[in-house]
Amino acid sequence: MNTDALSSLLEVPTSSLNISELTTNDTDKNGNLIYFSLVIPTFKERDNIAKIIKILSQLLDEVIPNHYELIVVDDNSPDRTWEVAQSLIADYPQLRVMRREHERGLSSAVIRGWQVSRGELLGVIDGDLQHPPEVLTQLLQKIEQGADLAVASRHVDGGGVSSWSAVRRFLSRGAQLLGLVVLPGVLGRVSDPMSGYFMVRRNAIANTRLNPVGYKILLEVIGRGRIGQIAEVGYVFRERKEGESKVTWKQYIEYIHHLLRLRIATGRLGKISRRLNFPLGLFLRFGLVGLSGVFIDMTILYLLSDPSTLALPLTRSKILAGEIAICNNFFWNDAWTFADVSTRQMELHQRWKRFLKFNVICLAGLLINVVVLNLVFNFLIPNRYVANLVAIAIATVWNFWVNLKLSWRVTQVK
Repeated sequence: MNTDALSSLLEVPTSSLNISELTTNDTDKNGNLIYFSLVIPTFKERDNIAKIIKILSQLLDEVIPNHYELIVVDDNSPDRTWEVAQSLIADYPQLRVMRREHERGLSSAVIRGWQVSRGELLGVIDGDLQHPPEVLTQLLQKIEQGADLAVASRHVDGGGVSSWSAVRRFLSRGAQLLGLVVLPGVLGRVSDPMSGYFMVRRNAIANTRLNPVGYKILLEVIGRGRIGQIAEVGYVFRERKEGESKVTWKQYIEYIHHLLRLRIATGRLGKISRRLNFPLGLFLRFGLVGLSGVFIDMTILYLLSDPSTLALPLTRSKILAGEIAICNNFFWNDAWTFADVSTRQMELHQRWKRFLKFNVICLAGLLINVVVLNLVFNFLIPNRYVANLVAIAIATVWNFWVNLKLSWRVTQVK
């Protein structure tokens, strides 16, 4: 690909996942103010992308000509969807294209698109033509009538699905029912919280850090945004004609994870966290990872130090058990707890740098752990396992706070 083509790609933001306010100079190259920014997240949609860009452009040219933009955010598709989209820019001046090489996921793709957008109204539509584009005009009308959020729903008048199997219908409804139990204050506000087709006023989510899991970005918008009035428009979900479906069991697991995360963030613990300006969600995940490390630590400590096994000295056994647990904890923290940072720094040397920092910090924590273990065991509680738990709890606070400040932070920006 030539240099001009590469330069036409949008730069992928590396900041945290929050949307900025509009600035006074948010216009296109012809000086037109952008009213509506529509993000189209794609992965392996080479056969569909030209069709949807043509349909959307014709539709929006009739309704809000020159005051919209289409932003394709492609997750580095192996079929080079992003390259096909780039080739359309000359024919569709309102089109912009982003190629993400180091991040994955529909929800984060949508947010990255919104971060580079210039409209006061933000939207998302699938790139596989399963969302009927003509519904956009009805959603726009709902916003103009005062709604902060307009959602295309399969479960109101005019809505439905074309030819879903009984199993898929059951899973969809089951997921919605689970969401109503776990997070009624969010899912209870719309009839189709699983929808991925909607538009929202920018000021309703601006300067709010979004933290999505999986592909249900609407949950994040309702749960964390300042959403007042919500309107819904019925639509019939179409079966795709080109490409392959991306619905997997992994997405259902991510959905459950997302529900639990939002439940914590929007509940009492979340309010306490915001009041204290303490990342409670991160700490809870760090703590859960730490529990797996505790199991490994205690098991190795038993195998090495117990009189019925190897009967090695307590301190030496603790150091070996602690280092093995550190390796376990780094892997899970890098893949889960601090994934928002690690997914933006995926090169091998960056990962090794994080591991070395984590190891040094946790070794310092291990020294604290060893000192506390011996003090508690020798002077307070003469039980090696209870003493070890006390030592681990104290060291966990140290490990979390220092690693948060030093190990998982953005230090290199392209």
